[in-house]
Formats: sequence, C-alpha cells, structure tokens
Amino acid sequence: MVGTVDKRRRRVRHGKVKERARILVVGGGYVGMYTALRLQRNLKQELARGDAEITVVTPDPYMTYQPFLPEAAAGSISPRHVVVPLRRVLPHCRVIVGEATAVDHAKRTATVSTLATEEEGTGALRLSYDELVLAPGSVSRTLPIPGLADHAIGFKTVEEAIGLRNHVIEQMDIASSTRDPAIRDAALTFVFVGGGYAGVEALGELEDMARYAARYYHNVQPEDMKWILVEASGRILPEVGEEMGRYTVTELRRRNIDVRLNTRLESCADRVAVLSDGARFPTRTVVWTAGVKPHPVLAATDLPRTERGRLKCTAELSVADTPHAWGAGDAAAVPDVTAGGTSQAGGSGGGPGKETAPNAQHALRQARVLGDNIVHALRGEPLETYAHTYAGSVASLGFHKGVAQVYGRKLKGYPAWFMHRAYHLSRVPTFNRKARVLAEWILSGLFKREIVSLGSLEHPRAEFELAAGGKPSDDPKGSS
Repeated sequence: MVGTVDKRRRRVRHGKVKERARILVVGGGYVGMYTALRLQRNLKQELARGDAEITVVTPDPYMTYQPFLPEAAAGSISPRHVVVPLRRVLPHCRVIVGEATAVDHAKRTATVSTLATEEEGTGALRLSYDELVLAPGSVSRTLPIPGLADHAIGFKTVEEAIGLRNHVIEQMDIASSTRDPAIRDAALTFVFVGGGYAGVEALGELEDMARYAARYYHNVQPEDMKWILVEASGRILPEVGEEMGRYTVTELRRRNIDVRLNTRLESCADRVAVLSDGARFPTRTVVWTAGVKPHPVLAATDLPRTERGRLKCTAELSVADTPHAWGAGDAAAVPDVTAGGTSQAGGSGGGPGKETAPNAQHALRQARVLGDNIVHALRGEPLETYAHTYAGSVASLGFHKGVAQVYGRKLKGYPAWFMHRAYHLSRVPTFNRKARVLAEWILSGLFKREIVSLGSLEHPRAEFELAAGGKPSDDPKGSS
C-alpha cells in the first residue's frame, strides 16, 4: 500500500474524503495520542460532517509522559502533571478505556475488553473499522528469574513511579525504627537492574531524594544506604555515547553508587539479590528496568511481524503488504531511511536494513507523519516517507546533575541537566501541562523537597475494612 489506495477506498473528490471513514487507534501512548491529535486536526471538517470517525482504545484514560517519571518518583513533579487526559485533548474522538485483545484485520474487526463488559458478563466488544492504527507500545521484558515476579517492581507507569517513591521512604522509616541490624541493612539496600534511561534516571533521582531525606532521620545517614546498579553489558546509557556513558559511571561511583557492569541478576528469591559475579545483597527493593518487548496484543493479530515480534512496517508507516493497517513507535519495526549516514547513538545511521530505535524521539515524529499519511491515503494523495536523523539524547542523574549528547556536542553536569529539563518541557503535550510543570519546578527551587510517603493511597479501603471487621484487601482499588 505504498503511495496507492485500492479501488474500494478511492473516495476522493477535489481532495476530500467522499465516504465515511472509521479509523481505529489501538493505544493511547505517544503514537496513539499524537496520531489521533493529527487526525483530529486534519479531518476537522470531515468529523464535523460525520464523514469520519476516530476511535481510540486505551487501557488508561491518559497518556503518560514517561521521561518525567523519574522526577515524579523524586517528588519534583506531581503525578497528575505527568499524565495527559485523553478525553480533554481529543474532544472529537471516541475514547474507549479497555484492552484490545485481538485484531482480525481480514474482517476489519477488533476485540476489546472493558470494565463494563467484565461487570456485565456480556463478552468483549467487537469494533469494526476501515483504517487501523496499531500502536499499543511495549511492556517490560522480564526473564524467568526466581523471585522476580514476587518482589521486583517495574518503572514504566506513573503508578509504579509513585509506588516506588513511597516504598523507598517507607524503607527508611523501617530502618529508622528497627533494632534488628539485618532488617535495617535490607531496608537500606536498593538494587536497580538495567543501565538504560529508565534505570539510570530512576536511580539517580531517587538516590538524590533519599540523600536529602536522610537529614530528617536522626539515625539514618546517606552512607548507610547501598545503591546498586546492575547492567548485563559493558556500558550504561548507550544513547548518549560511549564517552558520556563512562562519565556517568564515574559520576555515579563518586556518589558511592555501586555500578556493576557485565553482571546479571540471577535471583531475588527470599528478598536476597544474587548476582552473576557471586555477590549477594539482602534487599527489600529490586527495580527492574532491563528492557522492553512489544505488547502481547501483536501476537493476537493477523498482521506480519518481525522475528522480534514487532510489526513489519514500511518507511511510510503502513504495515507491510497489508492495506489499511498502520503502525509506529515501540511496537513497529520501521526502516531507517537515513541509515548509511553518520551513525549516532540511539538509532539513526548504521547501514542498510537498520530500523529506527524504539524511543520517544522517533515515536513523536512518526506520529505526525502517520497522521498525515492516513489522510493522504483517504484522499488518494502520495504518502510521505518517515526520515529523521537522530539528534541526540539527554539524561538526568538527579538535581542539577545530568549528561547529554546533542548534535555531536557533549554536555555534563548542570548544563546537561538544564537542557534535559528544557527539552522535555518543550515536548510535554498541552500548554496546561507545560505551565504546571514549570510552576512546580520553580516552587521546588524556592522551597524544600516534599518527603512524605503516601503509601496508604495504594490501599485506600484497608483501614475501613479493618474497622468493619473484615480482612484488609490486597486490591489497591479496593474490593467491589
């Protein structure tokens, strides 16, 4: 479907969509939200006339701006300002909160499970469509490590970020009040697995927060805490280049953070982290950030996939050899047409056959091209080719600390941290969120950090259930 539209879909008269077009967007992340925004703008007249319909299926009614999760975990940004409510920014789209469980593109139908269908017991919804945008994103890539499912926590959602913040402060409370040195040692040991963006930034921000919080504990000092970063390869933060990666290792070790390269987590059963180098750390905190994999819904479709399970896409962001299906972002394998130029960390360049890296920078730009190409296809116009040379990367290592490589220029310390904030402030969606985040940054610079743990928010009905004579539920939403 590159540059052409089949006979059934030729609905063009003077650049307008002639027949009614039903567009289904699966996923409400970067690609899903920005594609829907682009479609909403480009099809404004068609939506008003009822000639087009855009439906967005997403498990959450908001888009999470993931680069801000480390700062949310550290308390620099409120959790509600890290997310963008989809119904507010997509007023002309139909937003369905649910999980797409299967897609039969041959019949142009998608199976969707929602809370209502579960409550009613009526079975899943069947949604029909004309054009499909499959952008469910990725999920954490886990390994069959003993104890991982029982004791570890991920770092992909705002709930996990805030839960981790509460957990770290609670461990400091435990260490401050216990008389058992073994419990104290385990409470103050924090193991992070994965040396990419998520792991390094989360570790840097939380260590910075805990170091600050320690001044309010009479018997907990920063040097009492053990922060351990475990990375299976020989380098961390490959996105910022080898030199800045080495600087980051040096900077973290200068802060007494134990960085272990070429090391794997082999077990965390019984609250003991066992590493491949033989080290053993009793710990109550294991944070898993060791990579992602395509969303499982891709396996429940009849669309072509690569060996790694990603959608096989063209440079025009259509699914290969599949009319009326489109993909982008983490779930899509998009050819890198800029490959063969200068290779840059993070994805662009490197020779023929390369794919664009599954990162936010590509996802945001692909969404714009994808939204335009769907409209081009509906109107019988030529499609655009996605071509973006990777500009560089920025990473925060805590308050006033960071590393960056942008257009070949290397920055570290305060300048890199400032660029990190400036770049992501410019990219976070909506003026409302930009203003709120900027206001919080200004206030956090004028006043002291908030170090309150609100772990009880995760179990809001526990106290009432106990008072009513019941057993506190483990369900964070409470029993129904």
